[in-house]
This record gives sequence, structure tokens and C-alpha cells, in this order.
Amino acid sequence: MQSQQALRCLQQCFQVTLAAASAQDKLSEFLPKQAPTGRVVVVGAGKGAAAMAAELERVWPYPNVPLSGLVITRYGHACPTQFIEVVEASHPVPDAAGEAAAKRVLASVQGLQADDLVIALISGGASALLSLPCADISLEDKRAVNKALLHSGAPIEHMNAVRKHLSAIKGGRLAQAAAPAQVLTLTISDVVGDDLSVIGSGPTVPDASTFADVKRIIQQYQIELPPAVAAYLQAASDADETPKSLPNSQAHLVVTPNQALMHTEAWAKAQGLNVL
Repeated sequence: MQSQQALRCLQQCFQVTLAAASAQDKLSEFLPKQAPTGRVVVVGAGKGAAAMAAELERVWPYPNVPLSGLVITRYGHACPTQFIEVVEASHPVPDAAGEAAAKRVLASVQGLQADDLVIALISGGASALLSLPCADISLEDKRAVNKALLHSGAPIEHMNAVRKHLSAIKGGRLAQAAAPAQVLTLTISDVVGDDLSVIGSGPTVPDASTFADVKRIIQQYQIELPPAVAAYLQAASDADETPKSLPNSQAHLVVTPNQALMHTEAWAKAQGLNVL
């Protein structure tokens, strides 16, 4: 009997943690306090992007201001939405479906006006799912670099610094493309320290990392680069840098790992458990 009770308790604890780490009932406080006067375009990527899109539709407080847009999630992670399209793609190594969807995401924010609003829904996995190589770099080149990074032992902030500098959309470039429209980013963190520029490679927030950092990381972890990537990094100049300032962008952490764990700790203590 005790083992059955312990199993039920663990199952409940797991469900409590999942609920605490989801976007459900956590988006409303970050939404605009007044109805936007222009278009509202929703974009996003990550393993939680579809669930976030569905929740945004559920709590959106302005029925006269329609939502439209596109989010990318991992295969098998889609969920029903009314107005926001959901596309599935590969994670953790990018594929052609992700590249095609990323092109559409970038195109959807271009040509907007100052009274338009972009809502970006970002969660873990966005780095691979929102894959759009820059310059003459191919998707196969990006895949090769991504695989090498995954096997290198590099921490996520180093991996994403490289990814950002080989991307036409990450490292703040999505928000840069959306200007002069305002960009509101709602993020579920999956990284230690909750650095917004690291989560999903920060497509809508300023990026402090540089090409010099990327070259150091490549050398430190002995990453073998495809010729086109090596040539691009060698020729890169300050003009190719990721944006260091984005006046049109504001971002919020909707959920962090620590918040979820603290919620679970409080629940477990309420059950009379000794929590370490």
C-alpha cells in the first residue's frame, strides 16, 4: 500500500511540475494594457511554441484585434489553434521544413508599420527549429555545425553564440527586421541563468556576443567547419554583427526553471514531504 501511495505522490508531483512549467494562465499579465491600433502578428519557435500560441489565443483580450501568424514546433508537439498556424520541424538538428518555416516567419514581420505589434513566443528548442542560414551558408552547412556543437561539450551559451552568427534570423535579427513595429517577446526559459539572449538564440533581443567570441569558441572546442562557414567567419566584418541594441523590442520571462521547481517544492511540502 505504501509503495502505491508513493507512486501516486510521484505522479502528482510530476504533473504539478509540468503545469508550473507551462504557459497556461501565465501570459495575460504581459499582454498590452490597451488594444493595439495596427496589426498583431504572432511568430514563434520552440518545443512549447504551439502550446503558447493556443494559450495566447485563449487569453487574448481584444476580440476586435485579430491575431495571425506562424509558430514552429518540434514534430509531435503541435496542438489545435484557431488563427495562428503551427508548423512542425526537426529538433535538435534542423531540417528543410524548419528552414522553409523560418523564411516565412521572417517574411511575416517585414514591411510592418510603427503601430503594428509583433508577439514572439520563444521556448527551448527554437535555435534548431528557427533555422535560416545567412549569406552563402547552406542548410547542410548549418546542420554540420549544429551536430559538431552538440557533440563538442560546449555549454548552451557558447553553442548559441555560434548559431546566432551564422543565422539570418537569430541573435536579434528577427526584431531588427520587424522595425519600426514594436516586438513583444514572451519566453519560457530552459537555460541556467535565464539569459533572454541565450534562450532559443534570442531572435528578438539584443545580442552581446561577437564574431571574436565565435572564433574563440570554435578554436576552444575544436569545431570542424564546412568551407563555406569558415570563409564566412573569416570575411565577417562589424557590418555583419548581430544587433547590440533594439529600441523596438521588449521581452519577458513567462516561466523559468527555478520558478517551476519552487512551485513543486511548495506543493510537496504541503503534502508533508521533506524536500531537499
